[in-house]
Amino acid sequence: RGMQIATAAPTADQLQRVPHYFVGSLSPETYYSASSYEQDVLSLLEELFEHHRVVILSGGSMMYIDAICKGMDELPIVDESLRHELQELHQREGLDPIRRQLKLLDPVFYGQVDLKNPQRLIHALEICLMAGKPYSSLRTNPERERPFRILKIGFTRDRAELYDRINQRVEKMLEEGLLEEASSFYPLRHLNALNTVGYKELFRYFDGEWSLEKAIEKIKQHTRNYARKQLTWFKKDKEIHWINLSEQERDVMAEVMQLLEQSR
Repeated sequence: RGMQIATAAPTADQLQRVPHYFVGSLSPETYYSASSYEQDVLSLLEELFEHHRVVILSGGSMMYIDAICKGMDELPIVDESLRHELQELHQREGLDPIRRQLKLLDPVFYGQVDLKNPQRLIHALEICLMAGKPYSSLRTNPERERPFRILKIGFTRDRAELYDRINQRVEKMLEEGLLEEASSFYPLRHLNALNTVGYKELFRYFDGEWSLEKAIEKIKQHTRNYARKQLTWFKKDKEIHWINLSEQERDVMAEVMQLLEQSR
């Protein structure tokens, strides 16, 4: 909630024209896991499919998409006091003590995880401490059957055009007030929800570590890096039907409608 510009949330006009769900529904202080998302979305889909033949899941967060399409591992519920303790440790001393504990308790996952991602590291350590066993031993990656058919459509662009559009988008976000939006969340900068591209770079500008120019360039760079990471992840999924929007001759709507008809 309140993160409209940084997250490129749907506009008020778009929300009025098409019903959306889970947009601006939580505050940054609220802990919300992919497992919670899975349960809430499946419950909502049960209601929606009573009235609609097609429901669209739109987004780019790989873990949350997999939560709906494949299901999540059943993990222990994390005690809020433990989560708060680890977040305070991270805020005081950085990621090093988190990394050290995780390496000791789960060397397997430690060797796989992005060691610069505080959210993933803290979550894994939480599970290790709550379960009393390695997080990696609980990750069975189950693929549960769903009571609905899933059609996956991926939109992409040629890399040069994609990167140019990313750079333009960052400039547009700044024009729309990204700097002011980030400033309003500065007192909450320690929260995981705010450790995201667009905010974390501006927080370093507010801290006096970077110039505004450098922070903006870092936002563009980190967004391009994230886009590349997304594409690498999604390219592994052979079920995705790819449509390159850089190919001007393609009738995108016709292709999407044809895929929908074929999936019936």
